[in-house]
Parts: sequence; structure tokens; C-alpha cells
Amino acid sequence: MPPDAGRAAEKVARQSYGKLIAFLAARSRDVPAAEDALSEALASALRVWPVRGVPGNPEAWLLVAARRNLMQAARHRTVEANAQTTISVAFEEAEERMNEAGNAVFPDERLKLLFACTHPAIDSSVHTALMLQTVLGIEARTIARSFVVSPEAMSQRLVRAKMKIRDAGIPFAVPPRPALPERLAAVLSAIYAAYGLGWDGLDGENERPSLAGEAIWLGRALLAVLPDEPEAVGLLSLMLHCEARRSARRDGSGRYVPLDEQDTAAWNAIMIAEADALLRKAGGFDRFGPFQCQAAIQSVHAARRLSGTTDWQALTTLYAALVMMKPTLGARVSQAAVIGRALSAAAGLEGLDKLDPRDIASYQPYWAVRAFLLTQAGDDTAAADAYMTAIGLSDSPAVRDFLAGRLKGMQQGMSGHCIVP
Repeated sequence: MPPDAGRAAEKVARQSYGKLIAFLAARSRDVPAAEDALSEALASALRVWPVRGVPGNPEAWLLVAARRNLMQAARHRTVEANAQTTISVAFEEAEERMNEAGNAVFPDERLKLLFACTHPAIDSSVHTALMLQTVLGIEARTIARSFVVSPEAMSQRLVRAKMKIRDAGIPFAVPPRPALPERLAAVLSAIYAAYGLGWDGLDGENERPSLAGEAIWLGRALLAVLPDEPEAVGLLSLMLHCEARRSARRDGSGRYVPLDEQDTAAWNAIMIAEADALLRKAGGFDRFGPFQCQAAIQSVHAARRLSGTTDWQALTTLYAALVMMKPTLGARVSQAAVIGRALSAAAGLEGLDKLDPRDIASYQPYWAVRAFLLTQAGDDTAAADAYMTAIGLSDSPAVRDFLAGRLKGMQQGMSGHCIVP
């Protein structure tokens, strides 16, 4: 196979999977059938493109092929039971031909699929995972690792949820205003989880920027539909603040650089300005929520570009508010890290000691923060143990090397710096 054909198929699959699935599923009301149809289309591309050449519009080619696969599958099933699928697909055959010629752009239905994935009829514990797979095309094994469950268990949950969408006739639409708040919270959490996967690199180092970019696109699309929802504004502000620092997270040799040591000149000033403008807009609604609070925290860190220092007292106040609204493990560990900088290492350790041992046993950020605070408190022996645990729990080679360097420095009598999540 010519390498160009293989790369083209891989690229369109990576970049357009969610958009294609959303378009197909919104019309067929059958996510598994849409996935099967697209999978067959991708297989066809790998057979046809090396012979005929890569089409001018690979995304449209796959859409046409997948739509034909959907029609064919519908015709093989009971006509009456699948009449809606057959009619919906056949109704747009003229549009298919336009797309095939590359003369039209099909609508992006990913927001509709997002709300379908977070419908109340679906178990809330699978909302985020379902969105990650169907809208962003992340493999079940990657999602399972993030949720700390077996790939088999995650696959079964996802299959059941997709069948629920089909069998219950869950609509592909942004819900009406009365039902929006609860549904919106689930969608926002799912988008942020997708950004988190892209940020942490769990989907592979090469995928990280594209996955984070997809999450930001979803945030922008959601805000365009719901411009008066302050938490949607806050989420986009939060993601942009984080994304503005992406290039500074590694030095020229690829080594990890913690937030408080990053070169602020490498931060994206335009993106930070947009993030802060969004945060001010969200504040105008006078409905403060956890995503706005997290964006405000990142804004305080971003202010170091201008002041040269970090306002740790402001961060303690914001983290106290965040923990009141959403007392997640990550928020509480980050709160302890900030208290350790603002007050004392002992005060930070006191916060960590209040956490349930069962929750923190395999939570890497806890051990990294604990190692720093113990070093600051002068307990080098316990700090060394915490560093070793943090190193063992890290999925990132760059972070492991960074922590190993801090451990070595501590053992040589050098003081470390805090890792603020």
C-alpha cells in the first residue's frame, strides 16, 4: 500500500471519526450501526485508495461509503422495524452525491450526539466514557485505563449504553431549557474529561494536541449554542488557560517543566487574553460554578506573566470555594499543595492526611505533592518513599524522569519545588 493512502485513511479516521459518527447516528438513531458502517467504510478506503488514489475529499468519501453501508444493513433487516432508518438515509442520497464530489460540507452533529450520550435514561456513570468513544473515537482500553476498570468491563458498559440510545429512541438534540441544567453539567464534565485525556497524553503523545483541540472545539460549539450559560463560558476559559501553556510544559530536550518553573514568555498571550475575557463574561451572569472557579485559579497562575509572582493567598481562597462546590480528590490534593505554599508544609500535609487512604493509594498527584511537602518539612526518609511511589504510578516517562531528578536532588541536600496540578 502506498504510504500516502494509509496515512490519509489514518488521518481522516483520527480527525473526523466523531463528526462522521454523529452525522450518521443522528439520522439512523443507531450508534452501533453507525460505527459498523463507518468501520466498513474505513476498511474499503484501505482497499480502494491505494488503487484509485486518495480522493480529493476523503471525509466526504467515507461519509458516502458509510451511508451506503447503513442503507444496505437496514434493507437486510425487517423493513417495518427499520423504516425510519431507511427513509432517513435514502432521503439524503442527493446530498451524498454532492458530498462525494466534494462540493458540499455536511453539518457537524457532534453536540447533538453529546446530549444523547448524557441522556438521563443512560446510567450517569457511563456518560463521560460514552461521549469519549462515540464523539471523539477514543478506544475502550484507553478509556478503561482512565476510569481504572478493565477494558472488558468498559466495553460491555459502552455497548449497553449504545443499545439503550437505539432501543429507547433517545433524541439527538439539545434539550429544552427546563431540562438543560442537569444535562449540561454532564456534557461539560465529559468535554473536560476529553481535554484532560489530551492534556495528560493518555491517548498517546502524538494524539495529545489533536484530542485537546477537539475538546476545545466542542467547548466553542457548545458556547455558540448556549451563549448565556456561564459554566459553558467557564469551561472554555479553563481549557484555553491550560492550552496556552502547552508548549512550556517541556523544555528543548523534552523534559517536563512544572508550572511554577515554566518560562512565561513561552505562554500564548493571545489565548490567555481570550480566556480572561471569557472569565469576565461568565462573571457577569452572577452564577459562579466549579468550571468558572477552576478557570479563575488558572487565571491567577497566568497573572505571573505580568507580576512575576504567584498570589498563593488568592489560590487558597479559590480552592476553598472549589472544594465546597465540588470536593473531588484532585481538587483536595491541589488545595493541599497550595496551602503548603501559602502557609506551611505542615499545613499542607495536614490537608493530605485528611484524605481517605483508599482513595489516594494509586493517585499519582497525591504522592508527588506529598513528596514535595515532606521534603519542605525536613522528613527526607518519608519524602523518598513518597517520591518512589509517585514515580511508580506515573504513566509519563517525562514526569518520571522529573520526579527521579527531584528525588536525587533531595538526597543530595537540595530543596525541591512544588508541583501544582
